[in-house]
Amino acid sequence: MIDPAVPRPRRITRPDAILRGEEIGAGPAFLLLHAGGERRQVWGPVGEVLVDAGYRCVAYDQRGHGESSGDARALSPCADDVTAMLCAEPPGCVVVGASLGGLAAVAALTDPAVRARVAGLVLVDVVPCLEPSRVRRFLAAAGLLGTRTELVEDILTQVPQLRQVTAELDLPILLVHGDHGSSLADEDIDQLLRLAPHTTVRPVQGAGHLIARDRPVALARTVVAVTTAWR
Repeated sequence: MIDPAVPRPRRITRPDAILRGEEIGAGPAFLLLHAGGERRQVWGPVGEVLVDAGYRCVAYDQRGHGESSGDARALSPCADDVTAMLCAEPPGCVVVGASLGGLAAVAALTDPAVRARVAGLVLVDVVPCLEPSRVRRFLAAAGLLGTRTELVEDILTQVPQLRQVTAELDLPILLVHGDHGSSLADEDIDQLLRLAPHTTVRPVQGAGHLIARDRPVALARTVVAVTTAWR
């Protein structure tokens, strides 16, 4: 008999990559998508809270990260991976995407068939209406601009499409942002609310850009409090 409290390995074979991950818990699913430069393990403390609340958590290393193979040089392959992840789950999944994970999720939701499988979207300190100069300054200050330059520049060229997709989404959206060292400015949040007025916005005190690392329990509790009504 399967113990839901024990992590179970997951694997998805893509045409140009092998995505490795794991799931834990039982119940309605959260698909947890980590930020660029991180691994799925960052979601561990978040997952513990979600599992205790009666949910199942699925997390993969994104392509080119951790145990997953493939190149992460453009947003489109990352979005196609998210599509494959969602198609491996029953309908009704809530997608939680941090930074790169959130943008890949938005890009995947371009497809109406993918949207139909999703109960809602949680963006963790990222918005689709990126302002290129501010993004480059933030990454440069964090010493990250040179590590994935090709991916960053590709994402920035996709901003008009990401904005369009977001404006057309009829899914519930939650934006969780840090209040200390966040990548977002007030105008970024205002732009998201203009694109998708039905978005719920929640700050997490004491968190910067990587909220899953800085304040995992507060992040998880915020997600549960808002998304319970989405299913």
